[in-house]
Amino acid sequence: MKSTTDRIKELIEATRERCMEHYRHIHRHPELSYQEEKTAAYVAQVLEKLPMDEIKKRVGGYGLTALLKGNRPGPVVALRADMDALNIQEETGVPFASENQGVMHACGHDSHTAMLLTAAEVLCSMKENLAGAVKFVFQPAEEMTPRGGAQGMIEDGALENPKVNAIIGIHVWPTLATGTMGIQSGAVSASSDHLKLTVTGKSCHGSMPNQGVDAIVAGSSVVMALQTIVSRNVSPHEAAVITLGTVNGGDRYNIVPSRVDYDGTVRCFSQEIHEKLPCWIERTATHAAQAMGAEVKIDYQKGYPSTMNHPEIVEICRNAAEKILPENGVLPPLPVPPGGEDFAFYTLKVPATFAWLGCRPEGVSPEDMPALHNDKFLPDPKSFPLGVSYLVQSAVDLLETPLEDIK
Repeated sequence: MKSTTDRIKELIEATRERCMEHYRHIHRHPELSYQEEKTAAYVAQVLEKLPMDEIKKRVGGYGLTALLKGNRPGPVVALRADMDALNIQEETGVPFASENQGVMHACGHDSHTAMLLTAAEVLCSMKENLAGAVKFVFQPAEEMTPRGGAQGMIEDGALENPKVNAIIGIHVWPTLATGTMGIQSGAVSASSDHLKLTVTGKSCHGSMPNQGVDAIVAGSSVVMALQTIVSRNVSPHEAAVITLGTVNGGDRYNIVPSRVDYDGTVRCFSQEIHEKLPCWIERTATHAAQAMGAEVKIDYQKGYPSTMNHPEIVEICRNAAEKILPENGVLPPLPVPPGGEDFAFYTLKVPATFAWLGCRPEGVSPEDMPALHNDKFLPDPKSFPLGVSYLVQSAVDLLETPLEDIK
């Protein structure tokens, strides 16, 4: 009798070309966040041809969920993929390049959706041998920080009816070679907050600065003071970043301006530090501005929290990955990238694992591989069957685990 893993490998091979068809279609027709109408329609069309027990549309916008019930009691496992694209003009030159001017799948969400559609087909073929149920979550608007699309899907019940006991997701990762995966406990993405500052002084003639309050000088003091927050409040064993990426102020070369605006981002990995950063920023910026006789208005918008992988779910998923990847394919713990990821909102609700799927082709160095959000980014198609296998094997193994006991 064939093992479950061997059966999965057979089914993956049989669906390989359909996975590529899904990928090429979605890549050719990218849609921005909150505009994924045609992508959602395509996903629904594929799902409706499968023996799903339930399909829900317009979940959190253009999101969808599909429920596949097994043949015996067990937990509920969710598999999630994001669907939105970016406002980038594609320069890959491939035959299936974007047909939507100025819009491109430059973050791999097309491959995520294609892999999840294929995993759904494979798991449907295994329906009679499954325990519990699998919920497939196709999510819009991952790129739309600070809210994202995950929160809307959660609010619309994506994790309920039936209640999800664990959720897993993947992201193609261009620095990692095809055939490898990064799966580790703890934080695997940074929190991503939006910071806006307005420093207000008093305008006067540039030749007589004593008659006003120079918002540029005061703002400079604020910027420099903010850089001491991490170095003097955050432990050397932790990490955080405060970056002000834009500055706008002044109308004329010989006028002391009364206002300067800053726009930036705040990142960290620790939930405790995430809670403290707004207070530290307000205290530091306020006092630095006041010391120069100016005022500062702070608009701090909390965005995505840090994605936290549950250690027990990670262990199950790492074991699943070892069954389907080449030898040494499951990598040791990797440096955590400071990017934001709205899968984090699911991890606040249920035990979860988010993994990085290597997609750098053989013979291409990390330095030569186009990065995420690059107009030439294309993941290696050879990584897709491995991603599908990981989703399916992880789901099967999790369904055989008493997840109700894991909190």
